Amino acid sequence: MFIATLIAKESLNERDIQSALASLNEAGATTTRQSDLIDGRVIDFFFDGDPVAARAHLEKIGGQIDIAVQPESNRIKKLLISDMDSTMITVECIDELADYAGIKPQIAEITERAMQGELDFAEALHGRVALLKGLDSAAIQQCLGERAKTMPGAETLVQTMVGSGAATILVSGGFTKFAKPVAQAIGFESFHANVLGEEDGALTGILDGPIVDSARKDELLQSISQSADIPLALCMAVGDGANDIPMLQRAGLGVAYHAKPKAAQAADVAINHNDLTALLYIQGISADQWSRK
Repeated sequence: MFIATLIAKESLNERDIQSALASLNEAGATTTRQSDLIDGRVIDFFFDGDPVAARAHLEKIGGQIDIAVQPESNRIKKLLISDMDSTMITVECIDELADYAGIKPQIAEITERAMQGELDFAEALHGRVALLKGLDSAAIQQCLGERAKTMPGAETLVQTMVGSGAATILVSGGFTKFAKPVAQAIGFESFHANVLGEEDGALTGILDGPIVDSARKDELLQSISQSADIPLALCMAVGDGANDIPMLQRAGLGVAYHAKPKAAQAADVAINHNDLTALLYIQGISADQWSRK
């Protein structure tokens, strides 16, 4: 048995619901039941059939509606692992940091190509960091305060999952000087990111220690899942770029959040219209159960 969840940015109407039922029928699925309308904009359909075909047909409905198709079992996740830049915060920190060095367009172009999967991530990261050599280290804190804004729904998502007993890990191809305060502000239990080299109050243009790249994110998901005795089926991974694809494919549910095409294609679910609270609706957690500051 599978669940198809429709999450509207604003509201679902009867026409949307009937279109979804017709789409499931066209996909050869047998709908056994449906939930009541949840919070005016979410509904679950329970069905037997091919989940891939169901998702493909449902995504043709259009409008500002996100679709999630998943097995009915293991719906509630016990581990959340998430990317940071453009996922839990609204910007790419290295691009914003480059703005203080006056080279944002040059670095942002490389970032975009790396996130699209057109460039080797590690090579692109080393190249961008090298361009920041000599930048005053104080720019990091300034950038953090002025540019690193929390993505809508991030705190509610993380704190609700923490409140339910889930483990939460922030994994970033960015930098610890951003990841640590972001993780603390949102409520993640732990974080992993790259260390920017600094000397005499300025960036050295190199990284200290191993790189958190796609392989490392995947390794962290596997090792944390194993050490916490949480099956991968009960893990949710969230990201937006090619660097996130291995962990999106490894987790029981991989969610591409406002993502690049390759990441969206690789993930089980693509959220394009809603904020991060959509990841709670996917788990069957309605707004009256959310944790809020």
